[in-house]
Amino acid sequence: MAQRVNEVMTPVPVAVSPDTTLVTVSDLMRRHGIGDVLVVHEGRLRGLVTDRDIVVRAVAVQKDVGNTTVGDICSTNMVTVAPEQDADEAVRLMRRHAVRRLPVVDGDRPIGMVSIGDLAVQRDERSALADISAEPPNT
Repeated sequence: MAQRVNEVMTPVPVAVSPDTTLVTVSDLMRRHGIGDVLVVHEGRLRGLVTDRDIVVRAVAVQKDVGNTTVGDICSTNMVTVAPEQDADEAVRLMRRHAVRRLPVVDGDRPIGMVSIGDLAVQRDERSALADISAEPPNT
């Protein structure tokens, strides 16, 4: 039987407002052991910021991370998935768009996050990616 996205997603993802500083969002990532945070304004998904975004779009170009906000550097052209969609469709979207994670939205309101690691753990728990994804973060 096919799995739906809401069966494999991580519910209640960490989210911040667009005016959150990079220092603050980096600390949230460290404390939660995650590499991505949703950017939400008035309950609606507005962007996604990753640890890589912070490095490439801020640190590498010497932006002041204490004053730069996630709204300044986050990705706003996101691929999303609905909770009732088939998990195979999430995999196809990740492949087609070369992304590792998809916000799960109900309309434009975020309700979860599904990552390539989530899918690996659910679909082939003996794979190397599943093993790596199941390990606690190294903070």
